[in-house]
Amino acid sequence: MGRNLIETIMGAVVLAVAAFFLAFAYTHANVKKIEGYEVTATFASVGGLDTGADVKINGIKVGTVLAQSLDPVTYDAVVKLSVAHGIKLPADTQASISSEGLLGGKFVKLTPGKSQAMIAAGGALGPSKNFKSIEEMVGQL
Repeated sequence: MGRNLIETIMGAVVLAVAAFFLAFAYTHANVKKIEGYEVTATFASVGGLDTGADVKINGIKVGTVLAQSLDPVTYDAVVKLSVAHGIKLPADTQASISSEGLLGGKFVKLTPGKSQAMIAAGGALGPSKNFKSIEEMVGQL
């Protein structure tokens, strides 16, 4: 009888520690969707970018990819982004799709320009750099 009680207590301790680690990882992993204003960017290819991917400026997460669609006229990929309210983007901000390493996920990298005019909510980013996959780069060599 005493052995079952000890096993039950140890099981409860293990579950409590696991719950603590999950809560700690969730609060420190920065996986929450950033609420903000929406802007769009147009790319010739998104190269495996997923909805929910990060939007970063100089490596700092400032937004989230909300949706992707295809422009029926130009057949370009149109990506809708959410950018934090505190971040005001100059009108000549350039968007590109980058990878977090060889096996890492894709994210949208924003390079702010020097314009004094700012992009309003619902606006479009300036020219974007097209994504080239590793396969395309090796094929060009």
